[in-house]
Amino acid sequence: MTTDLAALFGGIDVYLFDQLLRGRIAPGMRVLDAGCGRGRNLVFLFREGYEVLALDPDPAAVAAVRELARRLAPVLPEANVRRERVDASTFPDACADVVISNAVLHFAPDEETFLAMLRGTWRLLAPGGLLFCRLASTIGIERLVRPLGGRRFALPDGTDRFLVDEAYLLERTTELGGRLLDPIKTTVVQGQRAMTTWVVGKAG
Repeated sequence: MTTDLAALFGGIDVYLFDQLLRGRIAPGMRVLDAGCGRGRNLVFLFREGYEVLALDPDPAAVAAVRELARRLAPVLPEANVRRERVDASTFPDACADVVISNAVLHFAPDEETFLAMLRGTWRLLAPGGLLFCRLASTIGIERLVRPLGGRRFALPDGTDRFLVDEAYLLERTTELGGRLLDPIKTTVVQGQRAMTTWVVGKAG
């Protein structure tokens, strides 16, 4: 029998998949995708019956995730998927055991917005919970990016992003009162961009 991995796992981020494999995201946990897009990271969670919460400001993304839930998790309340920004979410404080922020924070236009988005994300995480964050950084491509001011940079791939570095993430970890669950890891994509994985635990 051939297993259709794409049907089972969708387009899940490989570093998020690693957290699943290591048992850090386990059945019975409530998982919130803060910037869910069209649900690439939710297929497996829906199939396996996790309690999923999701938000995104894009109405097309919210519609796509609600449709995905109707197919894979028909008992999920529609109100679990909301059209809203993470810094203005109506979900209650500490509502999730795991919060996913995948390719979201680097779209902040400035540091004030970045910090508001980060704090809004952290607010949703329950004590003892795990924040999984993937975001663009300068790590490994410091000489290839052009500063535009306010931690925004022009990247070789032609995009502009809010970019962090290791020191900045360590400062934010301390500021949040969190602790690193994994070393900060970065993938450099052929000198065009760098994506960093930041996994933080919240004190129980």
